[in-house]
Amino acid sequence: MDNAFLKIEALAKVFPPARGGQPLTVFENIHFSIDKGEFVCIIGHSGCGKSTILNVLAGLDQASSGTVIMDEREVSGPSLDRGVVFQSHALMPWLSVMKNIEFAVKSRWPDWSRDKVRAHCQKYIDLVHLTGAEHKKPAELSGGMKQRVGIARAFSIQPKMLLMDEPFGALDALTRGVIQDELLNICAETHQTVFMITHDVDEAILLADKIVLMTNGPLAKIAEIVVNTLPRDRSRHDVHKHPHYYRIRNHLVDFLVSRSKDFASNTPAGYDPLHPPFTRPGLEPDADCPPDVDARVRHLRQPAMPAAA
Repeated sequence: MDNAFLKIEALAKVFPPARGGQPLTVFENIHFSIDKGEFVCIIGHSGCGKSTILNVLAGLDQASSGTVIMDEREVSGPSLDRGVVFQSHALMPWLSVMKNIEFAVKSRWPDWSRDKVRAHCQKYIDLVHLTGAEHKKPAELSGGMKQRVGIARAFSIQPKMLLMDEPFGALDALTRGVIQDELLNICAETHQTVFMITHDVDEAILLADKIVLMTNGPLAKIAEIVVNTLPRDRSRHDVHKHPHYYRIRNHLVDFLVSRSKDFASNTPAGYDPLHPPFTRPGLEPDADCPPDVDARVRHLRQPAMPAAA
């Protein structure tokens, strides 16, 4: 953890008491890290503080205690080093696709010439396959196209880290899948570091290198960090064919359905919030798995990940 690109240490968020009530601790003792170029998803039920954690990482909210260190500097406010893609597209409705992205690029590089800004914006418009829609305003775009503009805008400022708050939740399944593929391609090309909130288990398995599992709030904690053992590059068309896929998926679903709710009363022996356990469910033997698949999994077994320092 000492050499990690992003370090979250002892993070907590406490809301002041309502009239006649008690303070509400949404989450506490949050410790985890993200390496440069890593794609990390966080999953948990509503109310566990996922969006609050993301807003703290973005500098849009303050934690009650704890620290966030990115690239050896403490996060203390908003910065163009961190790009954010919100649940809604958050576009300025009076500006065109090009102008929405230009606004961000000019903020990042105010000394650039108009032609250089235009060329830079066009690169990211092309990356999200919106070529030809440069002069359309948000009202002329579909929901998926609007979200692509938001993604292009976030990538265009070349942030050190990209923060995504369930960006595809309002999209239909077909559009969502297409944009997931585009996001994978862009991240592969740019080696972008990403922290993303999702409620979609399959989305997390497709996109993430690690999946952070949050217990239910209040007093939410990180229950464990799941290492995605599916190899890169993944495709949503055949990811389910890999022998690890259903083991990982069943592990995540089981957590959301039962273990996240019972964690407080059934905390695993030896659990230490300072060092959340790493699990590799794709590499664990499964009694229900066909023998030929189980043999392949044993062959693929890797050494256990060392505990975070």
